[in-house]
Amino acid sequence: MQHELHLPELTARGMLLGAILTVIFTASNVYLGLKVGLTFSSAIPAAVISMAILKMFKGSNILENNMVQTQASAAGTLSAVIFIIPGLLMIGYWQGFQFWQTLLVSACGGCMGVLFTIPLRRAMVVHSDLPYPEGIAAAEILKVGSGQAGSQSAGGGLKEILSGSFVSGFVALCTNGFQVLSGECHFWFSTGRSVWQLPFGFSTALMGAGYLIGIMSGLAMLTGILIAWGGCVPYFTAQEIPLDGQSLGAFASGIWSQKVRLIGAGTMGIAAVWTLLTLVKPVVEGVKESLRSMQAPKEQQALHRMDIDMSLSSVGLIFLVMLVGLVGTFYSFVGAAALPMGETVIFVIVGVAVAVLMGFFVAAACAYMAGLIGTSSSPISGIGIMGIIISSLVMYALCSYFGIFDLPGGTKFATAIAIFTTSIIISIACISNDNMQDLKTGYLVGATPWRQQVALLLGCVVGAVVIAPVLNLLYEAYGFPGAMPRPGMDETLALSAPQAGLMTTIATGIFSQNLAWEYIYMGIGLGILLVAVNVFLQHISDQKLGLPPLAVGMGIYLPPTVVTPLVIGAAVGYGLDWYLKRRAEKSTNVTSVMEDGRRRGTLVASGFIVGESIMGVLIAAMIVFSLSGGGSDAPLALVSKSFAPTADWLGLAVNALIVCGFVWAVLRARRVG
Repeated sequence: MQHELHLPELTARGMLLGAILTVIFTASNVYLGLKVGLTFSSAIPAAVISMAILKMFKGSNILENNMVQTQASAAGTLSAVIFIIPGLLMIGYWQGFQFWQTLLVSACGGCMGVLFTIPLRRAMVVHSDLPYPEGIAAAEILKVGSGQAGSQSAGGGLKEILSGSFVSGFVALCTNGFQVLSGECHFWFSTGRSVWQLPFGFSTALMGAGYLIGIMSGLAMLTGILIAWGGCVPYFTAQEIPLDGQSLGAFASGIWSQKVRLIGAGTMGIAAVWTLLTLVKPVVEGVKESLRSMQAPKEQQALHRMDIDMSLSSVGLIFLVMLVGLVGTFYSFVGAAALPMGETVIFVIVGVAVAVLMGFFVAAACAYMAGLIGTSSSPISGIGIMGIIISSLVMYALCSYFGIFDLPGGTKFATAIAIFTTSIIISIACISNDNMQDLKTGYLVGATPWRQQVALLLGCVVGAVVIAPVLNLLYEAYGFPGAMPRPGMDETLALSAPQAGLMTTIATGIFSQNLAWEYIYMGIGLGILLVAVNVFLQHISDQKLGLPPLAVGMGIYLPPTVVTPLVIGAAVGYGLDWYLKRRAEKSTNVTSVMEDGRRRGTLVASGFIVGESIMGVLIAAMIVFSLSGGGSDAPLALVSKSFAPTADWLGLAVNALIVCGFVWAVLRARRVG
């Protein structure tokens, strides 16, 4: 039995390797999240790299490798705090990321996310039939690497990760560094007074992410593009007249930014509410089961190694330490506004209470969502929208009571503290989402839960230390829309930070009372319709079909050149699965043929994401170094801006070659008679 195994798990070398991987993947996710509003799960690549490295040391084992990937996986989710905290720069409240405040928000929120999901482990991992797609995939890779399943070595898996990373990194260097390839291109045309767009995005990382999210999410995002650019934008552009000399692209993009994105926000908000409502029953049942287990006599619990969580006393002590940390950072944040002491204390108490209480609720919801659809596809952004609305409404009431809006900069302070509160909620949500996935992996390979929970706490702390410096590095190199660090910078190169922009727009609109609510209401109506369509499709297909409303909202909200490579990746994945199934029918081992192909595709796609993200961070460092010496903000550029039309076509050609190469890499996984 697995629980009878007694192998080293939390080792010094494993924790050191986990810390190094956490730093690398946190930096990668911060860049990817700021660029496109998406992060990737780092559990699978971390598991493969860990197996390849620890094989060189005597006595390495599957449980030690599992602890490394558990610790490093925190990087893929804790970095989701960037979906909100750049808003403090966008509104001009911060001029740069405050290291200690950013660190404490991330670390304390992340650790609370781990603690809040511990009581749910038995109900949602041990006694549940939830699929946990990424948790099961990570477990299979660990088993293969340890020789427990299959014949492919961990080194082979590392080869796919590295090859994908090299290709993606080189393409990113040619695109964002040398600028000989374009990252996107647009074809604009009009019919009457309506403006239309045919967009193309060339991102290897996003194609890899699309492969991982699956065809239903991909089709839902495509639906969002069609609603936005095939319906809303043409309709609204037909109702208005462009400014003199304004191009079709600038005119349509302005309409999309000012109106259509708010429709996407309303759609995402109602989709998040619906998702949480569907989770109320299983979450309540899970908490009840966990409490019954804790209250049972020890002799009845029959605990063995694989069923031991952190003790209640340890959980309580760590919670108190994290609570003190949150109170301290809130006091530091509010204290900078120089309010009377009584008002400062009340803002601190209310802010911490909103963050912790709502954080506990979303932790339970996210734990269930992780098991249902996986970490990468979970609607953390929808949780963030709910968080910013609730935080803004609470702070609006508090600021109105104290007359803060009558003070100079009062509205900006109110917006800032709502954003700051929401950043803690998101930190709690994203880590609780990841924690359950890791616990499922550990359950399948025979790990000790309390050791995994310790590893995740370590991952939260290490990742939090990295986030603020990387944020500052990227901000100084690229800037954000409406928040450029220096005058004269090219705003077209700014990191879009779409999630932070969305939540900041909502908060600013609530406090200034000039938010265009009519477009949000349209989005809410559309969201209700999409929820009904999704429920209907799931009902008639026995849960095999669906149109995730949150993904549709993302398709409306995100720039179309960001969504198109995701859709392409999802379509490629679906086509490969169909073809592998046809090939497998000729084999005596159908399951092995399918798993080999899917495993190779997952590893190469993960490499695509890692390579482009890390190259983005490296190029950012070069830009900052160049600017600090009085140089250009494009120090690696080999061509002038007049080369852009050629770069568009080269980008399209290279992107097509990468798709073909990816298909070939997956199909050569197993030759069938």
